[in-house]
Amino acid sequence: MDDYYTTDRKMSTMQDTKIAASGVQVYYADNHAIKDVNVDIGDKTVTAFIGPSGCGKSTFLRCLNRMNDTIDICRVEGDIKIDGEDIYDKKVDPVQLRAKVGMVFQKPNPFPKSIYDNVAYGPKIHGLASSKADLDNIVEKALRRGAIWDEVKDRLHAPGTGLSGGQQQRLCIARAVATEPEVLLMDEPCSALDPIATAQVEELIDELRQNYAVVIVTHSMQQAARVSQKTAFFHLGNLVEYDDTDTIFTNPKDPRTESYISGRIG
Repeated sequence: MDDYYTTDRKMSTMQDTKIAASGVQVYYADNHAIKDVNVDIGDKTVTAFIGPSGCGKSTFLRCLNRMNDTIDICRVEGDIKIDGEDIYDKKVDPVQLRAKVGMVFQKPNPFPKSIYDNVAYGPKIHGLASSKADLDNIVEKALRRGAIWDEVKDRLHAPGTGLSGGQQQRLCIARAVATEPEVLLMDEPCSALDPIATAQVEELIDELRQNYAVVIVTHSMQQAARVSQKTAFFHLGNLVEYDDTDTIFTNPKDPRTESYISGRIG
C-alpha cells in the first residue's frame, strides 16, 4: 500500500514539474558563476530565488530562457528541460523559447511606442493574431492580466514611457504575457518601485500563478515570504537549499540559510 502511494505521489510531483535543471554550470570566461545546480520548478507556483548580491541567482534565472546566450564569454553546461524538452538543444530557436518563457526586468523598460504597440509587438512578430480584431482582443486580455487595463483603456495610443514607474512595470508584465507564455521570469521586478506600486505588483504575481510557473529573483526576503510557495537560497554560485517557503524561513536545514535569513550573512 505504501509503495502505491509513494509511486502515486512521485508521479504527481513529476507531472507538476515545469522546469527541470540538472548539473547546471555557468562560466563567464574563467569565472565559475554557477556550480552544479539541480532543481525542479513547479507549474502554477511562484518560486523565489534569494541570496546575497553576486550569488548567482540572476545568472541562473537567465539560463531558463537562454538570455546568457547574448553574452559572448558565457558558457552554460548541464541540462535544463521545460516540459521534458531540452531548451539548449540545437533545434530550439531562442526567439521562440523566449515567447514561451517571458521575462520582466529589474527596471521597467517599455518600448518607445504606444501602450497598445508595446503589448501588440510580441503577438505580431510571433504571428499570434490573424486580424486587427484578434490583436485588439490579445492586447486587452494581456493588459487585464497585467492589472492595468482600467488605467489605460482610454489612452492606448499614448506612449508607454509616459506612465508612472509602477504602471510601466505592469505594462511590461502585460507585454510579457501577451505571447501566452507558460513560464514568467522576474528579475527583481519591484526594486525600482515605491511601496504602493510594489504591493500592486506583488498582488498581480499572486494572480499570475494561476496560469503560469512564475520564478522571481528578489533581494527582499519579506517579498519572497509574501509571494512565493517555494524558495531557493543561492550562495557563492551554489544552490544551498530549496524547499517550501515556510520551511526555508522558519526551519532551514543548512546553517548558511539560517545565517542569511537571520541577517548574519548578506
